[in-house]
Amino acid sequence: MNKIFDSIIKQYTIFPQVEAISLGGSIASNMSDKISDFDIYVFVSADIPVEFRKKIVEKISSLYEIGCEYFGPGDEYFVNDLNIQFDVMFVNMKWFENMLENVWEKHFAANGYTTCFLYTLKYSKILYDKNNWLQNLKLKLESNYPEKLKRNIVRRNLMLLKDKPFASYYDQIKKAIERKDFVSLNHRITAFLASYFDIIFAINEKLHPGEKRLIEYAQQNCKILPENFDSDINLLLIQPNSNTLDILNNLIKNLKKIIE
Repeated sequence: MNKIFDSIIKQYTIFPQVEAISLGGSIASNMSDKISDFDIYVFVSADIPVEFRKKIVEKISSLYEIGCEYFGPGDEYFVNDLNIQFDVMFVNMKWFENMLENVWEKHFAANGYTTCFLYTLKYSKILYDKNNWLQNLKLKLESNYPEKLKRNIVRRNLMLLKDKPFASYYDQIKKAIERKDFVSLNHRITAFLASYFDIIFAINEKLHPGEKRLIEYAQQNCKILPENFDSDINLLLIQPNSNTLDILNNLIKNLKKIIE
């Protein structure tokens, strides 16, 4: 990095609660562009008081928001001398350990984004690691993608797409169309795609990269893809659309072909 970046990171290491710090997001995984920000993960054993965090930021930024709780504990600020935004997320160590265990070792699946945090861990760049705690967690991901986790992700999320007897995403989208409720329609399409991509990444034994540029990432990194998946998704996202249910059926049908 550079001296300014290093000096900012060093100030967080002074707190005894801080066990490790890593750089994540698109910059760490080489998917950044000119509008990408810096995602900094600060792993803590206990909370760092907001007033202490503010003292770090107010010296280097004229635009900041400290003590954000919208997406979890964190601070967001624009570093004047670097001309870039920092998103600093404070992650409880115990929570992170439990998440890793539940997904990678106990094979629990979620409704979409199951392995998203594991992707962050695997591709993050360690900036500080007091007792090699973070490095030891990363080493756990060197093992093969668990077959049981793959099956659980596919089973759970495929059921949600349409096979669930009641309140599948397909069923909810159908009702939203009948009601002409386009807010609900877009909300359920988003949930549908979250589960859809969770299945694709699991089938390919890839960790889920998050919410950005998923079509592009899948095309570059997944060998097994449904037929016409990119064109069908692009059509699905044009709303209102009288062919929405047909498009959903095509997405599900072609997805099942690569599962069976």
